[in-house]
Amino acid sequence: MDGAEEFTTQSSTVEDWTRALAESTGSPGGGAGTGLMLAIAASLTSMVAGYTEADAREHGELSRVRARARSLRQDALRLADQDASASRAFGAAFRLEPGPERDAAISRASIDAAKASAVLGRRAIVAIGDLAWLAANGNPALIADVVVAFGALRATVAGARTNVSFDLAALTSGGSTLEQIRDRHPDLWAIVDDLNDAFDRIDRLTAEIDHRAAPTDDLE
Repeated sequence: MDGAEEFTTQSSTVEDWTRALAESTGSPGGGAGTGLMLAIAASLTSMVAGYTEADAREHGELSRVRARARSLRQDALRLADQDASASRAFGAAFRLEPGPERDAAISRASIDAAKASAVLGRRAIVAIGDLAWLAANGNPALIADVVVAFGALRATVAGARTNVSFDLAALTSGGSTLEQIRDRHPDLWAIVDDLNDAFDRIDRLTAEIDHRAAPTDDLE
């Protein structure tokens, strides 16, 4: 789509942005979608915190949870747009004519794209703690919203983990082996394992509260 780069998560309507996402341009793509899911998780976290009343002992933590969620919502949209820019560069590199210049461009774009996704993944990992706090201390009437937020956060983790892994593997097109890539980029390699652990944590936390959010399951 011509002008697809103008449809940013920060300035577009949902209709315009999802229409751009539906086009075969790759920007926005799955990475930007990952950022949007993080923004949804943060927004729901803020909403639940806003509906929660806390005693004097917990009031300070509740305020911090909501403040972090509000900040994360804005950061996630910005990071989604940064990921879209990295995606454009990634696609452009693969369209170059075969040769050393193309190999170098793919390498640069792959690392930049992996870094963009890694940032989203790290922010998602940190956000798990605040959502877990609300699962235990938030307004019980909004427990279903907590589960939805966990689902959005899980989607963020899935997107970040897969994109980092895929982008690192793209470096093999220049002749590097996966072992060499792991040794050259240990921090990016390690974030994939961290995100796998985050998957498990989110699933455990969701399972612990699912009976409260979906009580009709008890009759099956």
